[in-house]
Amino acid sequence: MRAIRRFTVRPVLPPALAPLLELVTNLRWSWHPQTQDLFAEMDPEAWAEAGHDPVRLLGALSPARLDELAADQVFLARLAQATDDLDGYLTGERWFQRRTARGDRPMPAAIAYFSPEYGITSVLPQYSGGLGILAGDHLKTASDLGIPLVGVGLLYRHGYFRQSLSREGWQQETYPVLDPDGLPITPLREADGSHAQVSLEIPGDHPLLARIWVAQVGRVPLLLLDSDVEANPESLREVTDRLYGGTVEHRLRQELLLGVGGVRALRAWSRITGAPEPEVFHTNEGHAGFLGLERIRELSVADGGPRLDFASALEVSRAGTVFTTHTPVPAGIDRFPRELIAQYFGPTSPVAGIEVDDVLALGAEDYDGGDPGVFNMAVMGFRLAQRANGVSLLHGHVSRGMFNGLWSAFDEAEVPITSITNGVHGPTWVAREVFELATKLGADVEATGSDEGGDEVWSVVDKVPAEELWATKRVLRERLVADARVRLRKSWQQRGAAAAELGWIDDVLDPDVLTIGFARRVPSYKRLTLMLHDRERLTRLLLDPERPVQLVIAGKAHPADEGGKKMIQEIVRYADEAGVRHRIVFLPNYDIAMAQPLYPGCDVWLNNPLRPYEACGTSGMKAAVNGALNLSILDGWWDEWYDGDNGWAIPSADAVGDESERDAIEAAALYDLIENEVAPRFYDHDSEGLPIRWIEMVRHTLKSLGPKVISTRMLRDYVERLYLPATEAAHAINSSYDGARDLAAFKERVRTGWDDVRIDHVESGGVSESPEVGGALDLQVYVSLGSLAPEDVVVEVVHGRVKGEDDILDAIGTPLAHAESYEGGRHRFHGTLVLERAGSFGYTVRVLPNHPALASNAELGLVALA
Repeated sequence: MRAIRRFTVRPVLPPALAPLLELVTNLRWSWHPQTQDLFAEMDPEAWAEAGHDPVRLLGALSPARLDELAADQVFLARLAQATDDLDGYLTGERWFQRRTARGDRPMPAAIAYFSPEYGITSVLPQYSGGLGILAGDHLKTASDLGIPLVGVGLLYRHGYFRQSLSREGWQQETYPVLDPDGLPITPLREADGSHAQVSLEIPGDHPLLARIWVAQVGRVPLLLLDSDVEANPESLREVTDRLYGGTVEHRLRQELLLGVGGVRALRAWSRITGAPEPEVFHTNEGHAGFLGLERIRELSVADGGPRLDFASALEVSRAGTVFTTHTPVPAGIDRFPRELIAQYFGPTSPVAGIEVDDVLALGAEDYDGGDPGVFNMAVMGFRLAQRANGVSLLHGHVSRGMFNGLWSAFDEAEVPITSITNGVHGPTWVAREVFELATKLGADVEATGSDEGGDEVWSVVDKVPAEELWATKRVLRERLVADARVRLRKSWQQRGAAAAELGWIDDVLDPDVLTIGFARRVPSYKRLTLMLHDRERLTRLLLDPERPVQLVIAGKAHPADEGGKKMIQEIVRYADEAGVRHRIVFLPNYDIAMAQPLYPGCDVWLNNPLRPYEACGTSGMKAAVNGALNLSILDGWWDEWYDGDNGWAIPSADAVGDESERDAIEAAALYDLIENEVAPRFYDHDSEGLPIRWIEMVRHTLKSLGPKVISTRMLRDYVERLYLPATEAAHAINSSYDGARDLAAFKERVRTGWDDVRIDHVESGGVSESPEVGGALDLQVYVSLGSLAPEDVVVEVVHGRVKGEDDILDAIGTPLAHAESYEGGRHRFHGTLVLERAGSFGYTVRVLPNHPALASNAELGLVALA
């Protein structure tokens, strides 16, 4: 029988155990082993059965056991120690506070971080893949560093789907119901005790209502909006039903709630708790882009606001907004029908008072090759943010190319999209045993999550005896093998196998065999099945009598991606074959709980996407910080930090147009590397049974990659390169709003008058017919500015090495000085350029808009060239 109603009954704790509630509801426990040890001590068997979920653990303990613990003085002492430790973590001075004390730059009072998904712990399943895991690591690291961040997201009643397999190996999806009362979250309550809500007007007979829940991620509150409110009609209760599901209109409603509702949730949070209002708004992908429209509404038409015009309000909002794009493929961008946007921002609009044409213009693909019939969320993200970034150096390059149309007058290198390479949260992803190796040698493991001093954790690896390092990797491999066998047995039982058929699983995988991991989402460009291109050769590698290889594979395909499901089925069917099933496994339902033993247990991490479609690829980072060697196409972060000794680069055949031919070439290269380099090095043991050359590569990997891929480096980069400049811009433009009005007026004046801007004449002299290093090039440039003043522009000589058809490489722009003005808006600019290096040299001259509040001279997309 099925229940007609379901809810969670929370236990009543004895007063002596009351501090447990704070430990349970602060998700710092998910990356703090000592707190996890405390939970395990309460009942080791119940802790394991609860899936390491402390909320479920408390619900599973009998009143008698709770009374025993309340009378256990040793346990109470440990509980007090854990509570004091958490209090010190929450209130102590950390990196951001020390950075603020320097006093050299204005620091943000608060930063709002918006993301459609968050991967913090498997017991809060609000994530699908890398975007959510990155967002979770962002929040955890901000907490460790003391950065005043507030997260904003949605609370999905079903989370993402739970994956299982049919008997034939086809992916199946189920959507378990998540009861908020059974999750480690708490309601945000008004002074009268009622559950705080936000409301959005949308087309129809009823506004969209959503409750606000709070997940406390260390020092960082994460506000989660939940539309499963009784006052909503059923269609609106379903808005937050599941992550990345439903119709186009359903997705639009989710993104309106995330963006517009998210800003309103922040206002409620500050009003109720007294927390400072955010000065910087960071949108993690375009899904939350509508937050900018709500901020414009607050500034322009909202009661009690400054009543700015739309253009000025836009500049205020842009100044403090950061946009991060994660998508290297156009198909990954949300694009809504223009008519649907017009419908939702028409007479009944969530941002009433903003003209629908102004909204439509923000997401319009009004550039060569754009589709006039769609509203592009990424395009809106760039237009609503003054600062934007990709998530690796290569991805920044790809993004500048993808969105060059927004700045079509500029070369790709000057498109104002920078790069901050992703990182991973060390305390979450580094196995306890790896950190213990460093702790034994005096390294401060806590510093890895909190300050620059954490680099010493990686440098001490040279002091770890080779036999101890190798023994630790075997322990981690052994744990992975045990976990994989449990998961595989459960999967086969779900597929309909009887227990008597599954004795072979006891011999699946071997803790002494070279273990290669491959786990990620399963879109076509990640090429899950590339390894199957030559099945006979793969089989020979797996079954090699002297140097065998084993593969542990996991990943989910989007429920609507039939091609991805077909790739999973191909892998599963191969892994089901009796001759190889002890050497290759596919583990269903890839999540954080699976990943935590998987990354440390692998010797090699495989990544073979179609280059350059991997934005970053942080799974390889998580493997690297556990001493695994990457075997990867040079894409994402690996293109940036592969040095020839910290793993292997799979040669890519980018220039080959035929996809099947490219797959054949790259698959053969993969097999060659495994057969001729990877496996021989792993099995090359000295007289003491140690693979010394392999261990040398492990040491080098930890030293060379550890400090780079750890997310404290990433968050410090965000603070210094994006959050602080955004804070400075917001302060400059928001103080009286005169700065915003001035910038808006400047942009209007420049756009209106730019057609009259041109370079009339360039004169040069000062160098001989055979220029030498040290020579000086004198330039006189005559320009017409029409109605614009000289201070409205910068005239630059752009120079550098020349290649091919006079293309300037590594161009440098040097401004020229205004010399004199003439009638008719004509002016002369001059300057001297010293020739500093030999070789081919070229230059040109251009005119750009110039204003101190611009983040880049390319911001307006306008340029006049000689």
